[in-house]
Amino acid sequence: MKIAIIGLANAGKTTIFNALTGQNLETTVYPTMSAEPHMGVVKVPDVRIDKLAEIYRPKKITYATVEYIDSIGLTKGDMDQNRKVFDLIKDADAVVHVVRGFADEKVVHPLESLDARRDAETLELEMVFGDLELVDKRLQRMDEGMKRGKKADETEKRVLLKCKDALEQEKPLRDIEFSEEEEKSMRHLQFMSIKPEVIALNISEADLNTEGASQQITELQSLYQGKQVKVISLCGKIEMEIAQLSAGEAKAFLDDLGIEEPALNKLIHVSYDLLGLISFLTCGEDEVRAWTISKGMNAQHAAGKIHSDIERGFIRAEVVSYDDFVAQGGMSGAREKGQLRLEGKTYEVRDGDIINFRFNV
Repeated sequence: MKIAIIGLANAGKTTIFNALTGQNLETTVYPTMSAEPHMGVVKVPDVRIDKLAEIYRPKKITYATVEYIDSIGLTKGDMDQNRKVFDLIKDADAVVHVVRGFADEKVVHPLESLDARRDAETLELEMVFGDLELVDKRLQRMDEGMKRGKKADETEKRVLLKCKDALEQEKPLRDIEFSEEEEKSMRHLQFMSIKPEVIALNISEADLNTEGASQQITELQSLYQGKQVKVISLCGKIEMEIAQLSAGEAKAFLDDLGIEEPALNKLIHVSYDLLGLISFLTCGEDEVRAWTISKGMNAQHAAGKIHSDIERGFIRAEVVSYDDFVAQGGMSGAREKGQLRLEGKTYEVRDGDIINFRFNV
């Protein structure tokens, strides 16, 4: 899973990137107009993998991973500048949109005042305008091609006109209903405003666990009508400090501040939910591993995540839920209690299933 961290300049994007990845990149008090994107790969915390590793003592432990990308801030009304960021967003599965909620006179605000609602609307519109420019260029190329005798893809053209209508009304594409055929025809266009989005309100330490922060979250959530947007709050500065601590020190710090879980965990959980992702598990003495798949995927296709040969030669899957595995003290106990099941190709894999695939090629 690849997630782009976006926002206006000085919203705290790099601070949150540092918090998520444990890196210590320099943060500035003035807007940065040009810089190479930063990338970091993070293991997805999973207590199930930890427990299975304790039991099997495998040679290798492999967690699911998330790749985060951090770049310069988007600029209101500057399409040439913003295209640098748009190119990163297009390749991402989802975006974390950092909205500034902290007051600090030392840190310059690009719009000269603190207003989380305005900032969120501003960035959303920049993505909408970027998508509209893409649609207009695509339609123009289609028209030019038709004049040269090239036949246009009518399905794609209808979808583009549908997108254009929504975007001209300043509606993000994630709020528009598309059929399966329409989604397929537009997938290669890599629109930005269709991406699932986590709004991360970056608040000050003083606002942690306050009614004011809760009200801001409610207000921001009201801006978004679709199901693919979730608003959370965090204090980037504190989270960055936590990321530099040992596990024991971090827990004590979190408990002292009344923070239930670090930003890394919170953002990953929300992102998985928005993208409709789950993990199934494989375990043994060689390796304990988490595999990320889409919710609703059947057992044969899930097998393909491990290797195409397993999918092609699929016979059946031996499945036990993680909870049953632990409750019965392991695989032999689960088998004795009848909780280790044999499932066929069409079985819908569930989050936390421990699976051993039988196959023949």
